[in-house]
Amino acid sequence: MVCLGGGAVPTDPPAVAESIIVHAETLCEREDHLWDVIQKLSIPIDNLEDARDQNRVNFGTDEIFRTLLFKGIRGISQNELAQRLGQEPSLVKSFHLDVTDLSNTPTQQELSYAHAQFSEDTQKVLDRTVVGIRQAALDNGVLTEGLVPSVPTDDDEEPQSANEYKKEKAQKTLTLARKHVIPEFDTHRAAHKKYSDEVMLDMFASICANNGSAHSEAEYGWLTDDDLVCDDSTFLRAIKKIATPKGSDAQLTFEDFEDDDSMPEINQIRDATMTAFNAATKNIINSIRGDDPFDSRETVAAIDITHEQFHVWPWEDKEAGIAKPDYPEMVSGYKKDGEYKRGYKYATITLVGDHAPIVLGIEPVKEDSVWESDDSPSYSKAELVSRLLDRAEQFVDLDTVMFDRGFHAKRVYADVHDRGLTYLSPVPRYEDDLAAIQDIQAHPTADEAVMHDVPVEIDSEVHHEVEYLYTPSTSDDADGKYAVFVTNQDRVEPEEISSVVNGYSRRWDIENQYKSIKDFMPKTSSTDYRLRLCNFALSTLIYNLWRLTDYLIKVALDEPIRSPPVITAKTFVRALGDFLREFG
Repeated sequence: MVCLGGGAVPTDPPAVAESIIVHAETLCEREDHLWDVIQKLSIPIDNLEDARDQNRVNFGTDEIFRTLLFKGIRGISQNELAQRLGQEPSLVKSFHLDVTDLSNTPTQQELSYAHAQFSEDTQKVLDRTVVGIRQAALDNGVLTEGLVPSVPTDDDEEPQSANEYKKEKAQKTLTLARKHVIPEFDTHRAAHKKYSDEVMLDMFASICANNGSAHSEAEYGWLTDDDLVCDDSTFLRAIKKIATPKGSDAQLTFEDFEDDDSMPEINQIRDATMTAFNAATKNIINSIRGDDPFDSRETVAAIDITHEQFHVWPWEDKEAGIAKPDYPEMVSGYKKDGEYKRGYKYATITLVGDHAPIVLGIEPVKEDSVWESDDSPSYSKAELVSRLLDRAEQFVDLDTVMFDRGFHAKRVYADVHDRGLTYLSPVPRYEDDLAAIQDIQAHPTADEAVMHDVPVEIDSEVHHEVEYLYTPSTSDDADGKYAVFVTNQDRVEPEEISSVVNGYSRRWDIENQYKSIKDFMPKTSSTDYRLRLCNFALSTLIYNLWRLTDYLIKVALDEPIRSPPVITAKTFVRALGDFLREFG
């Protein structure tokens, strides 16, 4: 047996472990990630026993101890750890592993052998340190409780089946929802309230699961004598409270404010709702960070707008141009499938591609509509994009942003470019580009083209230059059967056009996302915008939790992230409602 450093053999493993844990607690107060804590941790190797010959091993006691700390804290197997070391440079760096080629990182066999060569006392130090650092990481938000094991994983246990993985990961997400996500939504009601916030949110999940309404859920509770179901008016008041700014008790209207801000009441409702949504999203993102997906992949986000249809006619007398005086201000017009409709609009920014498709931010959309006066307040697309990017960049370091063609605007692109991000967007109309398309069609072999270094001007000055990409379109309504994309990516060569444009398909899940969120949303006829926005935010949060579960299961089972969901949305939201009721 070798005693490292010539120091004394540890006679008190708890004391050695405690010294490491105390330092970890200090690190957890200022670091955001577990791997940063482990990297900067002071390991007293003179007090650790390792029977291996340190002159002949590839990885010393310090490196192996750090690596096994991560394994124990995260509750993963040696095989999974070895695979991750071969894929993620950030982990290799954090564990002080001196390799230039990821193929030379420790194998499962090397990890197993090194652990076996630790003395009994050193293994006790490792086990105690794992438990202590895990708790420090949980207490300081470095890890999220729903996504770590309650005890270290035993490598001698039988491997879990696919169904066991699904159940375990789903239950951990439900725990995350109960303890770290749903509670961020505070109804701000009196302490002596009859029904707790947990009861209200349990009702919300149940409504989503049953595609119902506050009235239908309350009626069912009355018929079944369920003491944990309140009447619909109590429920609606509670949900509205989430979106009610401090110091205000009633529905805000445009007429309540006469200052320089054209939309102060909507801004306040938005801020009240988004404060809760942002805190909950932060907890979800931190839980994903436990699996470190952001350092090893390009982070791509998509910005788009969805509609919640509102069927009420806006006109009192359309021919005379007289609109209904009490028509909801936040309802805008839109065109879908060739038909003009009306509805509440919400803009979102969502992780796409090979990441879990988590919605990082929500913005209410207010546009000028034909039934409104010319001076009616509205948000510009540039304002919406700027706020959405601000939200997203609180959580992740973005690389690329993709837009729907409805965001085609110079100031939108300028803001993204100023942030050092790459953007890609289809161009909605391209009459000026028809000549270029005709040139492509006339070319004997080429079916794609690029226009380099096209200037984007802001206030008559060139802000930056972009590439216009011309490629065959599969859309039946595309003029000349060609689509045009714009990107600020550095010079795109003709042979690269297909690769760049095909990247736009990474928005693959955005329409399914909106469909799922709308399926979750409670039915309502209310025009109170607090209720409308809060319904959308809570339903989006449930969608995020479902997608988080799906992501974790696919990672555990090594299934493609873009493959069909392993648990249906309906099943998940039903389980969420039951779980909140049972344990809330």
